[in-house]
Amino acid sequence: MTPRRALVAAFRRLAAAGLCPRTSGNVSVRAGDGFLITPTGMPADTVGAADVVAMTIDGRARGRRQPSSEWRLHRDLYATRGDVGAVVHTHPPYATALACLRRDIPAFHYLVAWGGGSSIRCARYATFGTGALSAAARKALAGRKACLLANHGAVAVGADLPAAERLAAEVEALARTYVLALAVGRPAILDEAEMARNLDLFAGYGQPRPSPARTSSPGTSPRRRRRG
Repeated sequence: MTPRRALVAAFRRLAAAGLCPRTSGNVSVRAGDGFLITPTGMPADTVGAADVVAMTIDGRARGRRQPSSEWRLHRDLYATRGDVGAVVHTHPPYATALACLRRDIPAFHYLVAWGGGSSIRCARYATFGTGALSAAARKALAGRKACLLANHGAVAVGADLPAAERLAAEVEALARTYVLALAVGRPAILDEAEMARNLDLFAGYGQPRPSPARTSSPGTSPRRRRRG
């Protein structure tokens, strides 16, 4: 699948999951010296590969559509963080509800460590599409892979598009659980030492990469057998 088609597919999945309702939200992926980003003002199910906008790090756009109004946020993350290969900005209900309260998601659950730290911070408020919003988000994302945007939504970054998409869904799942816990009482918060242990464990979490394919079957010599 081409990068453009992969970007559109991810955007549509996020919308279908309720993370990017109507024309909200935007997704981008690093591409060469620049990045590809979804267009502004289009519902995900109407966006095709030809609608994806190619942008340079200095802010020049190429394509038949205008880029997302949040292109500065994406551009600034690519320009300042070499570990970021994709950015997902969403407007899901539970994360957005917490963002409207201007609340961080604290370490009420060990999976908060997926965000890269002991909390998922809420960035200070700034008008959408502005450099001020980008600056606020980058501050909240310092040492992190996810944050909330006050009175706005959420941002998740990853080394590649699948990682950023998974994290965006995880942030919303955590936000939902946190809201439910708050409705019952006061959640117990894990301390910094425990979250540090979780972060260390997550650093090696998952299946190892497969080794290169063998040139012969296990238990047999790679040398050609003599014919009898």
